[in-house]
Amino acid sequence: MSERYIVFTAWPYCNGDLHLGHIAGAYLPADVFTRYQRLRGRDVLMMSGSDTHGTPITVRAEEERLTPREVVDRYHPRFLETFQKLGISYDLFTETDTENHWNVTQEVFLRHLERGYLYKDTMEAFYCPHCKRWLPDRYVEGTCPYCGYENARGDQCDNCGRLLNATELINPRCRFCGGTPELRETEHFFLDLGKLNKPLLDWIMEDKEHWRASVLNFTRAQVQSGELRGRPITRDIEWGIPVPVEGFEHKRIYVWYDAVIGYFSAPREWANIIGDPEAWRPWWQDPATKSFYFIGKDNIPFHTIIWPGMLVAYGENLNLPYDVPSNEYLNVEGKQLSKSRHWVIEALDVLQRYDPDPLRYMLTVNAPETKDVNFTWDEFLRRNNEELVATWGNLANRLLSFAYKRFNGQVPEPGTLDKLDRELLAKAGQAFTTVGDLLEAVKLKNALMEAMALAHEANKYLNAKEPWKQIKADPQAAGTTVYVGLKVMDSLKTLMAPFLPFSSQRLHEYLGYDGTLLGRQYVEEVAEARKKHLVLRYDDTDLVRGWEPSELKPGQKLRKPASLFKKLGPEIVEEEIARLLGK
Repeated sequence: MSERYIVFTAWPYCNGDLHLGHIAGAYLPADVFTRYQRLRGRDVLMMSGSDTHGTPITVRAEEERLTPREVVDRYHPRFLETFQKLGISYDLFTETDTENHWNVTQEVFLRHLERGYLYKDTMEAFYCPHCKRWLPDRYVEGTCPYCGYENARGDQCDNCGRLLNATELINPRCRFCGGTPELRETEHFFLDLGKLNKPLLDWIMEDKEHWRASVLNFTRAQVQSGELRGRPITRDIEWGIPVPVEGFEHKRIYVWYDAVIGYFSAPREWANIIGDPEAWRPWWQDPATKSFYFIGKDNIPFHTIIWPGMLVAYGENLNLPYDVPSNEYLNVEGKQLSKSRHWVIEALDVLQRYDPDPLRYMLTVNAPETKDVNFTWDEFLRRNNEELVATWGNLANRLLSFAYKRFNGQVPEPGTLDKLDRELLAKAGQAFTTVGDLLEAVKLKNALMEAMALAHEANKYLNAKEPWKQIKADPQAAGTTVYVGLKVMDSLKTLMAPFLPFSSQRLHEYLGYDGTLLGRQYVEEVAEARKKHLVLRYDDTDLVRGWEPSELKPGQKLRKPASLFKKLGPEIVEEEIARLLGK
């Protein structure tokens, strides 16, 4: 049986357009990894959805005097549009406000309750007398008691990453009116994380050397501290999934508990869509299945502590995360991305002006895998023009154009290969192991750099051989050079496909192949009892599989080529910075 991988990405709050920080942090890395696994012929699912119940949605709704559902209906389709334009190839991108997700969330809640991992207790929660409302954790801001950060939220400090309860904040304030809220008693259900400390410790101390050091060290420190304690999972709010317990109907399941259950509910929705309701089980219950969670660093504790704890509490031998490749932050022009401060590059907006592959390239080769990185328009311009256009694009364009014009639009018959020919073909063959090993280890930046190194080698080879001169004195020698160059370019097309799917597909066609390196991605409406919602689906029935060196044959008909990438002018730097500044 082929190897099985299930790839998840963090569920974005459905309260605004996705920006480049979101794309670089979770969605693009997951897509690159998934595309590679598909090319290897492995059984892969990539899933996620919109988090529709988070307090950021209700905040947005109140600011604009809309219902939360109206906010979701505005932005969920825009998420789908963003992913399609950028080539993020989900098998299913759904949302949490679906009948399926409600049912699964309430099922998990009742299962936890039945198995003794939930308990009722009173707690002090903030109530704003000015606004006359209970304040969910994210509606409370204040100073972190651990690091002193003055703008910590009531559920987590973005500066030090510690999970918080709102009552721990120093100098708490209401997010809406800025006033000082009152502490009042209210009864809620709690997830008993203290009871889960021992099984979580046993799990996190197992062999996890494939994890990124920042993720592993943070998680081990948190669990080894023995500080895990009960965490409330219900709230006095109106928007969300009702608590399925008599007497609690007016309360809602809180978003941090609800959203991560999406990783469990989405495969079950997918199984129903394909007409086999039990098809989700191997993805969750076969221990040979590897699950990957692509997230940003602010989400680490929810994916390495809370969610694994919830899975242990559910039972049924559900698979715990195999890897949680968390990325650091993407800053822009030296500043942290911030919607509230209007310092943001929204993905849909920038895709109106630039092709997707140059953006994918920049966000991967400058990926925040081990530290925060800085995106600048100067660097985007340089990498596009010097690396994509002048190196990879130039190699493809001059080689294909020469072959199409001078060899009757087909791959030439080679003569005897010399040392340079054999060395370059050997390097192309070795690259599948080198790049593949790095992709397996989710070291995507280094993998892309290795592929580009081969493109540099191919350019050096062409410059040394000079087939445009060879053809005058020895046409067969020129044919051999072009044949070897096309073979290497064909290999590079596959090596680049996870990173640059659109240009790789065009190159695939220029080389005379049929079929697709992309697979088909489409949006459909799924009817439900309560409403209809859009899902993004991926179909790989016409996908060309094969992570292996080129088997391009002499005589294969080529198609008339065109440039893969566009050279950009220096004026874009000033223009894009002006946009950032609101000018």
